[in-house]
Amino acid sequence: MTFLRTAVAVLALVLATALAPQATAAPRVGVLEYNLGDQAFHDPTVSVPMELAAVVHYPRDLGGRPHPLIVQEHGSWWSCVDPVARTPQGDWPCPPGQRTLPSYRGYDYLGEKLAERGFIVVSISANAINAHLLGDEGYFSRAHLVNKHLELWRDLARGEGPLAGSLSRFRGHVDLSRVGTMGHSRGGKGVMWQASDKHTPEWPAGVRIRAVVPLAPVYFNSTEDDNSDVLVTRVPFKVVLSSCDGAVGTVGQQYVDDVAGRNPDASAVTLAGANHNFYNTEWSPGKIGGEDDTTPGCVGKLTPAQQRNGAVREIVSFFGSRLR
Repeated sequence: MTFLRTAVAVLALVLATALAPQATAAPRVGVLEYNLGDQAFHDPTVSVPMELAAVVHYPRDLGGRPHPLIVQEHGSWWSCVDPVARTPQGDWPCPPGQRTLPSYRGYDYLGEKLAERGFIVVSISANAINAHLLGDEGYFSRAHLVNKHLELWRDLARGEGPLAGSLSRFRGHVDLSRVGTMGHSRGGKGVMWQASDKHTPEWPAGVRIRAVVPLAPVYFNSTEDDNSDVLVTRVPFKVVLSSCDGAVGTVGQQYVDDVAGRNPDASAVTLAGANHNFYNTEWSPGKIGGEDDTTPGCVGKLTPAQQRNGAVREIVSFFGSRLR
């Protein structure tokens, strides 16, 4: 009887444990946004004012050490949307009754995975550029926008500047000597422009770029045979290409070819079956303006989730090895 009573008691304890409400683990990654205004950045070299807005993914436990910073920049897409259709690419700020297309939120999945690894990730909005700027101005403005956000974060790390009030938790927790950048599509050329040997002097004081990822980037030079604006020989970079990219193909391989024998840490990888748009959730089917740009006859086409998993694998491992 003693044995039976003991067995019954143990079974009751097991059942009680199984049926009891389970505590939900606190999320490891925090998310916040900042927006200093749709026309807050007046760069004297750029013909239109730009917004200063971003989403931040970060480790909730910042601990007592500084964390590497990664800045992400989206490419060219619609700036504003109405409830049923895209609007002409020329409206910014958005007209009354229309909302901003949050292209900068299209990489939240990547920001979360990077933050889990200890990075602070800032994905910036570039809608003013998309609405108004083409040609070289569209690229150097993207580079200057990255530099402006890096300046904001450098000041924030010191407890200074316009972000110091609302983002004070990051004071003393950002290492501006270990910075990575990721740019998608036209943003890919933007981050290569920003990291190039020619434009290194434009980095904010105290900032050092140590790793760059152009994701399905465009490649073309306005002046034939002059690639100096995007020539990166001193900073490690990895180009992520897509075999079924119906927008730009695999032209980004040229960034690596341009520095053959000059940058020992320049490489490219091609995701078989990936297209151009699925890297950004806001550009994918299911969202207003989303499109499947997969090339006709693509073999082994990836689903959006598979493509993003591939991007996470390549990008997280690269930044993880170069920014530690």
